[in-house]
Amino acid sequence: MAKRSRKTDDATVARYQQEGRGVGSGAHYKPWLTVQDVPSQGLAHRIKGWTTGRLHHLFSNLERDVFYLLDWSQSVLDIREQYPLLPLEETESLANEIGVRHPSNPRTQSSVVMTTDFLLNVDTEIGMIQQARTVKPSGELDNPRVLEKLEIERQYWQTRGVDWGIVTEQEIPQIQVANIRLLHGYHHIEDRLPDTAWRNEIIQFLLSRPQSCSVGEAVSDGDAVLQLTSGTTLTVLYHLFAIQQIGFDLGQPLTNHTELFCLQEVRQ
Repeated sequence: MAKRSRKTDDATVARYQQEGRGVGSGAHYKPWLTVQDVPSQGLAHRIKGWTTGRLHHLFSNLERDVFYLLDWSQSVLDIREQYPLLPLEETESLANEIGVRHPSNPRTQSSVVMTTDFLLNVDTEIGMIQQARTVKPSGELDNPRVLEKLEIERQYWQTRGVDWGIVTEQEIPQIQVANIRLLHGYHHIEDRLPDTAWRNEIIQFLLSRPQSCSVGEAVSDGDAVLQLTSGTTLTVLYHLFAIQQIGFDLGQPLTNHTELFCLQEVRQ
């Protein structure tokens, strides 16, 4: 029975590889695990990324929050989630060397492919580098078994010269995340406002506003001057926030009193 179970696990790995999981980049990357593969207790998310243009599979609210911050950052060039630590034999060897149990399928007891939550391409002053980031609630870092698995992961990336680190909820700026979450669906607004000429007229109006203008002032003036349905200017303003052509203090809650400022670079 154990031999048959092991073959089943091996077949799953082979099938995932045949499907192209864990390879590619940008819009063409396929995560090793998807939300359909892992029980999530209702905390899984599929979010279309700005950076990659594809759906990202996130297994917790904490992973979602980290993703929002990464997707907002203009220095992050690519985001690959649920990245597999292959070949499996390598992580098995690392586990053996440090004297810990390799993660396994609880039903078959066969080793499973480990994953890192995020593998990033990051633009820096010295050029593009890769960073691997694992997302964990801080309370789990007191668990010896969690630390054992993290050590396997750390050593895996160390052998590749990739910067690896852990992100907990304590590193998450909650107000920033709330603002990004609010704006995330406004990166593309063609479905909301299909008339390109109309949309561009609102954009030009907003870009011409004084830098001391508040959200409430810009929105009310835009709707009145351009004779728009209430809320139309707000949709376009959120879009300009999302593509970072108009800015605001991301560390403060976004309200009608928030002051606007123009940004030089636009994220397409």
